[in-house]
Amino acid sequence: MKMVMKDESKKFARLCQTMIEKQIVSRGITDPLVIQAMSKVPRHLFVSEALIDSAYGDFPLPIGEGQTISQPYIIAEMTQSLELKGNERVLEIGTGSGYQAAVLAQIVYKVYTVERNNMLFLQTRKLFDSLKYHNIVTKYSDGTQGWKQESPFDAIIITAGGQQIPTPLIDQLSIGGRLVMPVGGNFSQELIRLEKTKDGIKTTNLGACRFVKLIGQHGWDE
Repeated sequence: MKMVMKDESKKFARLCQTMIEKQIVSRGITDPLVIQAMSKVPRHLFVSEALIDSAYGDFPLPIGEGQTISQPYIIAEMTQSLELKGNERVLEIGTGSGYQAAVLAQIVYKVYTVERNNMLFLQTRKLFDSLKYHNIVTKYSDGTQGWKQESPFDAIIITAGGQQIPTPLIDQLSIGGRLVMPVGGNFSQELIRLEKTKDGIKTTNLGACRFVKLIGQHGWDE
């Protein structure tokens, strides 16, 4: 049994390395902190057992409750766009499988992540504890309202698409902070990067993407 587990571990390590080389680096992700973080996080533990052999594939996967774990490249692109240095406090809206938060936790000081689905919230908190991600703080709530008590945040990442960036999230971003979110319609969005400066807001369009809907008071109706 131990030998089988060891072989499995080696297999997933190889799949992870292939993912990094062919899906991440080859597409222009250059931030060494992002590459290192995604090399460390065991993506196969964030999907169901039935999909474990597809965990490192170049596509999103269902995680239940109508939600998905994003394609590895989009995780890397969104994380790199935050321009993290290592000492930040980051807010994530939409914990989902927990994979994005786990990648962030490898880089930053602390991750605050909000999930509105109770089953996913409980499931992911248990996984974080088992993997000893002690710098991830979780909350069961409407993510479109952010986490005012812990604000301001150095960076905010929203892993669901909305028609516009919720005002409370912009308000909870520190001056000099970065926010990234898919913005658009039901079925397709543009990945928008927002920078908050003392002189105002600057936005950059990072290209087309497709995410599940951001549901909540400042998002889509359920």
